[in-house]
Amino acid sequence: MKRGPKGYGQGRLGSQVFASWEEDLLRGESPVLYPIAASGKLAQIATGPGMVTLIGGAPGAGKTAFVMQSVFEAMRLTESLRVVVCNVEMTPEVLFDRQLARLSGVDLSRIRNRDIPEDAVDNVLTSMEMLEDLAQRICFVSPPFVLENVAAVYDEFRGDVIVLDYIQRIPPDSRSDDHKFDSKRDSVDATMSYMRQWAGVKAAVIAVAAVSRQKDNKGRSSYAGDSLSLASFRESSELEFGADDAFILTPSGDDPEEVTLKHLKARHSEPQDVALTFDRALQRFEEEPEEEPAMDLADLRALFNRTPPAVEAVSHDRN
Repeated sequence: MKRGPKGYGQGRLGSQVFASWEEDLLRGESPVLYPIAASGKLAQIATGPGMVTLIGGAPGAGKTAFVMQSVFEAMRLTESLRVVVCNVEMTPEVLFDRQLARLSGVDLSRIRNRDIPEDAVDNVLTSMEMLEDLAQRICFVSPPFVLENVAAVYDEFRGDVIVLDYIQRIPPDSRSDDHKFDSKRDSVDATMSYMRQWAGVKAAVIAVAAVSRQKDNKGRSSYAGDSLSLASFRESSELEFGADDAFILTPSGDDPEEVTLKHLKARHSEPQDVALTFDRALQRFEEEPEEEPAMDLADLRALFNRTPPAVEAVSHDRN
């Protein structure tokens, strides 16, 4: 058999892989993860070193709001976490406005207009102190919004998490606009390849992605929740293949505040959808409380058998 080009033909012997894998397993240390909530189903959603997480949704679905809430909560819960954000549509000041609204409970419109109600001043000041502390551990990428610049900022800042918002508008490098790629699809394919390389050197990557309308059960083009799937991510199938976890924010019904975070792909766990409420005025997502299951007949009988008869209890008290 002919030898391949120089540098090819390298591999890892199975016994060597097994030895290091066995040592890691017996050491019993859980993988490093960055939770995005303290409790509930959202607490079970986490990114970590070596993972690529994809968040999709229709225009106005709240993708950026959800991702930035997740990032700031992750920094609160993991005190050493450092985050690099590349957002092509919103300035860092606008993103801080949104977080201040979420944390303080003051409508974003009033925060934006610097019209703070007197009875909310204390909440606003407390929230600003919290954001000031977190601001030391987040860095916003300035133009040009290309992956080579994101990588440079990430290295200089010594980040742990990279946020790309959104992936279809962040080309790999500055030459991409000069027809380096034959199509937008090729550019997005290359972007996902870069993201996997970053994951390979232990970065946690969170990418916001646009989705395309899909045919609903009546044959109409729609962003309805039942029509969106992994195939909905725009421009590239590499997105769905390359991601470790893939989510899409979808409407749950007629109420625009009720949404579902559909967990479409989970490489390391079982997919689990999460019912959420999106308060747009505060740019805040909250998890819907789970309804307690109704007690069935067997449970009622067991409870009845454990409860002393009322007559016996009264008779005992009199004696």
